[in-house]
Order: sequence, then C-alpha cells, then structure tokens
Amino acid sequence: MDNLVMKGGAVVEKVDMPEANGYQLIYKFDNGYGASVVKHDFSYGGSEGLYEIAVLDKEGHLCYDTPITSDVIGNLTMSEANNILINISHL
Repeated sequence: MDNLVMKGGAVVEKVDMPEANGYQLIYKFDNGYGASVVKHDFSYGGSEGLYEIAVLDKEGHLCYDTPITSDVIGNLTMSEANNILINISHL
C-alpha cells in the first residue's frame, strides 16, 4: 500500500539517545497503531545516516503481524521511512 497522505492525526515524541549517538521518534496514530523510528549507532543503517522502523501496537509494543512487516525494517532513507509511516496510518 503506497498512499501519499497520512490518514488521521499523529502524535510524535522525540527521545534523544546520546549514549548511542542518535535518537528515536515514537509515533502514535489515530488508528491505535504506532511506529518507532530510530537512527543511532546500533540501528540497522544508523551508522550510515539511515533509519530503522518498527510497527507498534496499541500498547506501544513491537507488532509483528501487520501487512507492513513481520520484523523491523532497516537501512531506510527518510523518504522511505515516511512512506512506511503513511502506510501504518492506514492500517
């Protein structure tokens, strides 16, 4: 699914991770799902300036059973991560 517009609203929280030389963005969408977007020295692609994303369930836990992915997705550009965020907002 590649929708161009995010559905509904989202709350975003930024968590600095200085011990890992990076940060995490936690998204909470109106549909109850969320996402964790990280870029740090230990994330997939983080040391190359790329992002890793995971789908979160309604309780904020990693969710492995969506059409988006059954795992985390790493080595993403910001544009690729944004497209996945839009898709999560449409679940």
